[in-house]
Amino acid sequence: MPYPDRFYPVVDSVAWVARLALLGVGTIQLRAKNLNDADALQTVKDALDVIHGTDAKLVVNDYWRAAIEAGAKHLHLGQEDLADADLPAIRAAGLTLGISTHDDAELATALAAEPDYVALGPIFPTTLKSMRFAPQGIAKITEWKRRVGDIPLVAIGGIKLEQAGGIYAAGADSIAVVSDVTQNADPDARVRAWLGLKEAA
Repeated sequence: MPYPDRFYPVVDSVAWVARLALLGVGTIQLRAKNLNDADALQTVKDALDVIHGTDAKLVVNDYWRAAIEAGAKHLHLGQEDLADADLPAIRAAGLTLGISTHDDAELATALAAEPDYVALGPIFPTTLKSMRFAPQGIAKITEWKRRVGDIPLVAIGGIKLEQAGGIYAAGADSIAVVSDVTQNADPDARVRAWLGLKEAA
């Protein structure tokens, strides 16, 4: 399977990780904010436990120390987290590394870290968090895919299932999805629809 999978949900709890893994999701990012070190470690361990025996890959957002200690295999860092992270320790632990980017300077910073994938966002307006950056639009995906070359490009930010075809066609290798799953009236059905689209693509 490619990494990350073409459908890449981002969730904020172990319960969501478990739910998605049981539905057959291949790559799941756990983005739980404002945890202290002990809670972060326990949360990562719990998430690794719930995907055990499934095909799911857990991507830990931000908590690189907990990821290393818990034996996780995949890590995602924002730009602020990247600045504070010990990249040699992360690589020595065998973790893959994905990095968020929003503009040219951040892309240069990310590429210097030799990431396993680069995330670009927000593609569309998003209500989940206030963004310092304006929506990038689909054309930016094509431009950045040309710049990153063989590095997988993940599109994120306000993307719904109905827009996925155009996002993939523009050059995205993967689509990270938050509210289109977690705020959907029937999340399980929505996930199955995304997985069906992924398989057909």
